[in-house]
Amino acid sequence: MSGHNKWANIKHRKMAQDAKRSQMFTKLIRELIVAAREGGGDPDTNPRLRTAIEKAKEANMPKDNIEKAIKRGTGELEGVEYQEIIYEAYGPAGVALYIRALTDNKNRTAQELRHVLSRHGGSLADLGAVSWIFERKGIINVARDQVANVEELMMLAIDAGAEDINDQDDPIRIVTSAENLTAVKETLEKNGYKVEASVSYVPKNTVQVTGKDAEKVLMLMNALEDMDDVQDVFSNFEMDDAEMEAILSQMNQ
Repeated sequence: MSGHNKWANIKHRKMAQDAKRSQMFTKLIRELIVAAREGGGDPDTNPRLRTAIEKAKEANMPKDNIEKAIKRGTGELEGVEYQEIIYEAYGPAGVALYIRALTDNKNRTAQELRHVLSRHGGSLADLGAVSWIFERKGIINVARDQVANVEELMMLAIDAGAEDINDQDDPIRIVTSAENLTAVKETLEKNGYKVEASVSYVPKNTVQVTGKDAEKVLMLMNALEDMDDVQDVFSNFEMDDAEMEAILSQMNQ
């Protein structure tokens, strides 16, 4: 599994288990607000909102919190106005970073982002400098222990519009176009599979990192993810799985 994919899976587990629930809820509430503001408060007609609600439920966010966030987005309740901003950056060893933020103060976010990047050997890049490296895709993860017949899963996904399937790792990773994500997800769920689905930015080319560079990259990724204003960080690094696990173990000590 390539480094950026493995990091995404580790991040998801971290979010699910993280003791810092208030920070996690902050990010989820912002996503609910912006999704409802841009596409309306009905999840049946707003796929982004539907995905945000599912993530909030997975994190055990109270129903009342979810409903209030949606109402803030639709204007039924007063609330902070969040702006979605994409930042492009470089990390150690020339690693490309595509950073999605939701903020009520873009000057503050940019200043904090510059500080975090500088502290960990990175820097902001000009608009368009790294965006061409990434493609917007739908990603569906299916835990291997619930798949009795991999070929059956693959056929269902392909018939529903999947573009690529990696069945060599756990979870099994299904790639779709962003537009087909909901259709593939719903097809799998109707056939009894529990899935995790999200829109991601997948790199077209990657950078291999090892040793001190690998350590610096993971420390930077972790620091960026810990920023309240940052929703997602996409990168194009490749790293040996064993080395990644060892570095993360040291970071968590």
